[in-house]
Amino acid sequence: MNELLENAKEELKRIDHLIYVTLKYTRTVDVFLSIIERMINAYEFIVDVLLELAVKEGKVIETPDIPLAKAQLVLDNFESAKIKENIEKYLLFRKLRRAHYEKRNEFRRHVTMSSIIDGKLIEINIDNITEDYHNLQNFIEFVQKLIEEK
Repeated sequence: MNELLENAKEELKRIDHLIYVTLKYTRTVDVFLSIIERMINAYEFIVDVLLELAVKEGKVIETPDIPLAKAQLVLDNFESAKIKENIEKYLLFRKLRRAHYEKRNEFRRHVTMSSIIDGKLIEINIDNITEDYHNLQNFIEFVQKLIEEK
């Protein structure tokens, strides 16, 4: 469990570098795609941690191999609004990774990646991807405290 948590923290370091260094000099949608990919990886590690916790508590007998089934199992077994909110964000990032997108203002401060997911316009820019990064960081700290309590 601790190894999975450490892997998630390593992904956070990579995301931090992408946001605060790479994005500063290379303002492209490709950097957003890299950040989204790293966030998905970090969320997958956290989902695995939460499933191990559920198995340890006896809530779950065995864990599936499919990432979407894992996420659904976490949603079914944990009541916390913070967990549900972050798993929903994880599922959105998974959809965003595969969706058709449009680029706007590349190489400028207001570079934007636009995509339509489930009939809603989703726009990724420097400000909201940074906010998502901080939310992920807080979520990892929340999960770590949850583990320490158990």
